[in-house]
Amino acid sequence: MTSQHNTSLPVGKMPHLRVMPMPSDANVYGDVFGGWIMAQVDIAGSLPATKRANGRVATIAVNSFLFKHPVFVGDLLSFYADIVKVGKTSITVNVEVYAERNRLQAEVVKVTEATLTYVATDENRKPRELPPLAPGDSVPITSGLQDLGGGWCAA
Repeated sequence: MTSQHNTSLPVGKMPHLRVMPMPSDANVYGDVFGGWIMAQVDIAGSLPATKRANGRVATIAVNSFLFKHPVFVGDLLSFYADIVKVGKTSITVNVEVYAERNRLQAEVVKVTEATLTYVATDENRKPRELPPLAPGDSVPITSGLQDLGGGWCAA
């Protein structure tokens, strides 16, 4: 029997990360820890951000994070990450996570969606300006980050 939430993997897109949670990533009931999923989302989101920054990035904000459905040991998770906004030093990325479970019946469930913001950093881990967009890139440009006295905030 398939879930009423059955969907399909995004067509024409390659996942940035694919991973299968193991028993050590879950509680005694086989439900995967939310913190483990958050760590994987952060890794997946950092991949396009690092590529766009052409170097080091640091996570500065988890703008939103929604666990839509539980994740179980043995689910094959696919993480799709898309840059949605680029500032002078910051990059905002949406990440969607799909679980392939019960593979005999091809069940796919969208389990998580999140938006994270990364800042490009230099060798001293200080914010740095992003390199110019390559020809043909169409990522929205915004004003970047603002120093709010001791911390950085996405503008």
